[in-house]
Amino acid sequence: MPRIDRTDFALLRLLRKHARLPNKTLAEKTGVAPSTALERIRRLHEARVIQGYHAEIEPAAIGIGLQAMVAVRLARHSRTLVDGFLRHLQGLPEVLAFYHLAGADDFLVHVGVRDSHHLRELALTAFTERDEVAHIHTQLIFGFHRNTELPVLVDLNDEA
Repeated sequence: MPRIDRTDFALLRLLRKHARLPNKTLAEKTGVAPSTALERIRRLHEARVIQGYHAEIEPAAIGIGLQAMVAVRLARHSRTLVDGFLRHLQGLPEVLAFYHLAGADDFLVHVGVRDSHHLRELALTAFTERDEVAHIHTQLIFGFHRNTELPVLVDLNDEA
């Protein structure tokens, strides 16, 4: 992983809050030349520090009326079963995000569905009917907020 200095971090912070900022604005806000900002962002992409951009979508606008977190416990743990379940999750359009965990549950899956009937059907067909799944626990989500701040957990040296 490349070393990140204060300027890189400032660029990352700005992009995290608003990924569509023009390069000229990024350069002005970080106090560097536009060519420097462009080169640094290119380098951060190449190093996979920046892994992509996304648009935050209003769930109701695309028919999502209910969101839930589904905790999944597998019956057995083998690379084949875990990898197969990961592929299964990636293929479900209702899955908005998921986490592979250590602890009592193996996966925490954020789903978006039309309504409670859709959630019930998804729980049955996508989770409980699968042989590798031993147990699920579903919790409804009343609200969601993505934190756009970045914690400073690295030494921000002045040399990149």
